[in-house]
Amino acid sequence: MKNHILKIAFLFFIISTVSCKNSKTEEIPVDIIKKDNSLVEITSSQFENSKMELGKISKQLFTETIKTNGYIDVPPANRAKVSAIIGGYVKKSPLLVGDRVTKGQLLLTIENPDFIEIQQNYLEISEKLTYLKSEYNRQKILFDENITSKKNYLKAESDYKSSVALLNGLAAKLKMININPLSVKAGKITSIVPIYAPISGSVTAVYTNVGEFMNASDVLLEIINNEHKHLELIVFEKEILKIREKQPILFKIPESSSEKYKAKVFLVGKSIDKNRTVRVHGHLENEDVPFIVGMFVEAKIITNSVEKQALPIETVLEKDGEYFVLVLREKNNETYKFEKIKVEIGEKNEDWIEILDNNLENIQILTKGAFLPLEKG
Repeated sequence: MKNHILKIAFLFFIISTVSCKNSKTEEIPVDIIKKDNSLVEITSSQFENSKMELGKISKQLFTETIKTNGYIDVPPANRAKVSAIIGGYVKKSPLLVGDRVTKGQLLLTIENPDFIEIQQNYLEISEKLTYLKSEYNRQKILFDENITSKKNYLKAESDYKSSVALLNGLAAKLKMININPLSVKAGKITSIVPIYAPISGSVTAVYTNVGEFMNASDVLLEIINNEHKHLELIVFEKEILKIREKQPILFKIPESSSEKYKAKVFLVGKSIDKNRTVRVHGHLENEDVPFIVGMFVEAKIITNSVEKQALPIETVLEKDGEYFVLVLREKNNETYKFEKIKVEIGEKNEDWIEILDNNLENIQILTKGAFLPLEKG
């Protein structure tokens, strides 16, 4: 019985020992081994699983830029504030903000008894003019034959020409309020006048309601044609001398998207406003993008571009104010061996960092995932 118990205890000891050894083996990381302070060894599986990439130094554009801001705008000819020539009560106003209109389309109508008085005056002068013209011609014949006095002739001439001028003035006034003088002559008198769209575009504001009295100086609604949108940028006086026409512009709409868009400097203002800034007008490279007039933009005007030797910014590692890259020294089916090399850097931008060392050209460098080996080492 005693021998049987000893056998069971020995068997349990062996099973426990094997189990502990297996558990310990699984916990040992073997993916990355640092040979010394500068050499890093990475297994092929680690390289693939971490999606690392190799690359070389390449020439990239580094730009000098001026940061500014502004907004999306349209030319003055594409923006209209509609008002009536003569005040009146709004009779009809069917449009809403966002409605599309075409040039010459009816926008609203205004009613005022004064419109009737203008048409009546036009008719009276028109009828009176027939008599005055006849009298003027008669007096001219009599004066030429020395039958009447010069005074009578000059009075008839003055009355006729004054009435012609008054009639033409009333006709112009009728046309300004969109009433056809020929219709008035035909007896069609109205107290309601139409207001037409001066440009094609979209209604961006409506300032009136049906039944409301609007003065001649009041704006009834606004229309914007956004087919020719542009950038209106604000640049400080100290930087304006660096800006020239046709310089590239990169901009974004920070409130709605991080995407970058392109434009070019088209015009540079010739005067400085009270805030010591100058307006810079830029033309969009792609006008099909559905920008909304008035959108705030952040922009960079590129004033100079220079090609320099560079690496992706994530390739270069920084430690204690010094910069390093991992250079491939050996590769086989199982491992990649990299050497940590100190480098001198120059300029940086969002994507690239300039490398001042000339001895790294055409050498393969770990360009993606370079921080992983150092973290695990």
